[in-house]
Amino acid sequence: MRVLVVGSGGREHALCWALAASPLFDEVICAPGNDGIAREAECVPVPVHDLDGLVDLARRRAVDLVVVGPEAPLVAGLVDRLEAAGIPALGPTAAAARLEGSKAFAKEICRRAGIPTAEARVFRAAEAEAARAWIRRHGAPVVVKADGLAAGKGVVVAETVAEALEALEAAFGGAFGEAGRTVLVEEYLAGEEASLFAVTDGTTVRELGTAQDHKRAFDGDRGPNTGGMGAYSPTPVLDADRTAEAMARIVEPAVRALAEAGTPYRGILYAGLMLTEAGPRLLEFNVRFGDPEAQVVLPRLMSDFGEIALAAAEGGLAHVGVRFGPEHALTVVLASRGYPGDHPKGTEIRGLERLEGREGVLVFHAATRREGDRWLAVGGRVLDVTGLGATLEEACRRAYEAVDLLDWPEGFCRRDIGWRALGRTS
Repeated sequence: MRVLVVGSGGREHALCWALAASPLFDEVICAPGNDGIAREAECVPVPVHDLDGLVDLARRRAVDLVVVGPEAPLVAGLVDRLEAAGIPALGPTAAAARLEGSKAFAKEICRRAGIPTAEARVFRAAEAEAARAWIRRHGAPVVVKADGLAAGKGVVVAETVAEALEALEAAFGGAFGEAGRTVLVEEYLAGEEASLFAVTDGTTVRELGTAQDHKRAFDGDRGPNTGGMGAYSPTPVLDADRTAEAMARIVEPAVRALAEAGTPYRGILYAGLMLTEAGPRLLEFNVRFGDPEAQVVLPRLMSDFGEIALAAAEGGLAHVGVRFGPEHALTVVLASRGYPGDHPKGTEIRGLERLEGREGVLVFHAATRREGDRWLAVGGRVLDVTGLGATLEEACRRAYEAVDLLDWPEGFCRRDIGWRALGRTS
C-alpha cells in the first residue's frame, strides 16, 4: 500500500517516520517534504496550497491513504476533494475543520455540547466601537483572538486594557488579513497549559497522548511567541484521571456535536487545555497534530500508527486499540538565530552524522536542504532533536547531549525544555 503525507516540516517528518515503520505501507510519499524527510519518504514538489495538484498526485500514484499535516489545506477543503476522488484521508472535511478555522464556530460547538471553556464575545469589524467599550468595561487581563487562521500569531493575552485595545486595532486594521475581520474577546483563564491529542473516525474516539510545549523563544519563557521551541510527553499535569475527564467533558462531546450537526469529524483532534482549579477547560481546538508535539507523541506509540490512521480514515477505529510505551520523550527545536524575526538562510549545520544511530535519539528535519555532503538551514525552525528515556530526565539528557554534538554557530535552542516537569519531579 502507498501513503501520501502532505506537508514539509518536522511534524511531517515524524509522520513519515511513523508510517514508514508500519507493515501496512511499503511506500511513503511526502509533498512537498524536505531533504531530511527524503530519508524516510519519496518527496514530490507539490506545495500544500495546490489542492488540485495534491489530488492529482494521489490519483496518479494510486495512493491508498493521505495523511494531512498542516491545518491550512484542511480548512481549504483538501479532504473534501480527496473524498470526491475516492481517496481515503486522515483529516476533517472543510466543514469540520472550521473547529480550528473559525474560533467563533468552535465556541458555538462548545456552547451546544456544554464544553467548559472561556466565556467570549464575538465582534466583527463593523462593531469595533462596541468591542472597545466591552474591553473597557471588562478590564484586564483579557484575551483577544483573531477568528481565523493567523499562523499562530492571532492570539494576544493582554495584561492591560491599553494592550487589549492595541490588539483589537491590529486585528481590525488588517494585521491578519481576513482572519482578523472577526475577533473574539474572552476571559483570561489562570492555570497551566497542556495538550491532549485524540484520533477519531467520527464515532469512536481514542486518546493519542499528552504533551506540553514551549512557545516562547528564550529560556525562562521569555521573548516572543514562536511556532514552538520544544515539547515533552507525557506531561505529569495530565494524569490518567485528568486525561479521562478532559476526554469525557471536552473531546468526546465535540465529536458528538459535529456528528449531530451533519459534519462528522475524522482525523486528529488536538485540544489545547488550561488546567484550572475548577478542572480542565478548553483554550482552543486544532484539527491536526501539533508541531513539535508530534515529534514526542509519535515516538512513544507502541501501536501501529499506519493501522490507526487507516482505520480512522475508513471508519473502523472501533476495532483498533492505541497503546503507548513507558518511555518519555523530549524534543529540542534548533532554530536560526533571529527567529521568529529575520534570520539568515543557507548556513551550514555540521555534525549531523554524529547523531545517526545514537541510542535514544531521533532527528526530525523541519527546514533543511542538502548540498552534496553539506546540510544547510533554510528556515526558522530547522531541526528537532528528540531524546527518549525511561524517565523525563533521561530523555532530556539524551536530547541535549545530541544537540551539543552539532556545530552550528548560526543556530540556537532553548536550554530549559521540560523545566516545569523536571522542576516538579526533582
